[in-house]
Amino acid sequence: MHNRQRNGQIWLYGKFRGCGYKLTMGRNIILNVLANSDKHLSAEEIYFKVHSLYPNIGLTTVYRTLEILTNTGLVFKFDFGDGRARYELSQGPKGTRHHHHLICTNCKRAIDYTDFIDKEIELLKETEKGLSEKFNFKISGHQILFYGLCEKCQKEIK
Repeated sequence: MHNRQRNGQIWLYGKFRGCGYKLTMGRNIILNVLANSDKHLSAEEIYFKVHSLYPNIGLTTVYRTLEILTNTGLVFKFDFGDGRARYELSQGPKGTRHHHHLICTNCKRAIDYTDFIDKEIELLKETEKGLSEKFNFKISGHQILFYGLCEKCQKEIK
């Protein structure tokens, strides 16, 4: 096992235990699948990856674990319009990897958007501050999905 992967496991273990849950073998494997993926995986895709390594872990366990992880805030659940919920870790050992998503309504491709410019960051901070004050609501984070057509689909539709 690589040091990076081991450090990721230790971090995930601590975060999960900090939420009041035991880290069972099944939960650990699911967390590792998410930690080692650069895609937004569906529950079924996670199940197939887990099942190929540990056949005793069923789809029900994957669904239950994803629900727990989502409820604790360790995992984000997205609806990209393809009929399946998609999952990714909310943060990693190095902290939050804040990003937004661009979703193509034609091919359902999801693009992570991370290279924010100062003006965008300032706008988001002002929006959060305004909403927090207006509704007396302590905001702990946000998710933004932009829907439209990717470059490839735009060319195909013309």
